[in-house]
Amino acid sequence: MMLWVILIGFMILGWAVSSQLKSRFKKYSKTLISSGLSGREIAERMLNDHGIYDVDVISVPGKLTDHYNPAKKTVNLSPDVFNGRHVAAAAVAAHECGHAVQHAKAYSWLSLRSKLVPMVNVSSQIMNFVFIVGMLGAFAFSMFPFEWVIMVIIASQAVITAFTLVTLPVEYDASNRALAWLKTSGLSTGQEMNQAQDALKWAARTYLVAALAALTQLAYWVMVLMGSRD
Repeated sequence: MMLWVILIGFMILGWAVSSQLKSRFKKYSKTLISSGLSGREIAERMLNDHGIYDVDVISVPGKLTDHYNPAKKTVNLSPDVFNGRHVAAAAVAAHECGHAVQHAKAYSWLSLRSKLVPMVNVSSQIMNFVFIVGMLGAFAFSMFPFEWVIMVIIASQAVITAFTLVTLPVEYDASNRALAWLKTSGLSTGQEMNQAQDALKWAARTYLVAALAALTQLAYWVMVLMGSRD
């Protein structure tokens, strides 16, 4: 029951932060950027200014689906960002290019996060399997000592937690690179910079909530294990 309370609590918190992010994006989408450049043009300009010519800027379907793909070397922008000529589009496009700059400069935290991806995928599958089997009844694990099951959960959750924690410096650094470039490039005015910073601040908070949720879940399972040994 305690685990469900924790999960539901962070789901509500995550929803609240996500709602604020969407609200900020909608608000700043109404502020046209003084340079008149689209998100695609902003991205291409930032990449060129950093001497990066082997990364493509492409449009992908959806809303707030923007991301950088290090394997394919593509900056993937949602239609609103790719075509948008407003502050929100400029902030998001520059942020994703911040990841491309990290990749080009072999930023250590980004490299570590990429290495963790395969482990996270396996850990997530293990967690899903354990919980699905667990829903079938306690008898499903009767052939294994209870502590073994909890230790498997802890090991898997530890990998997921490490990934969310490593993601924090990656995302904050990408935002810092984006804001620094927007300022030095002269493509944004003072008010536009304030709005871009606010938008990226709320985007970063979604990752912060995810990290806190993962850390709390890990602490919960560790306490379960310690309690089972008393």
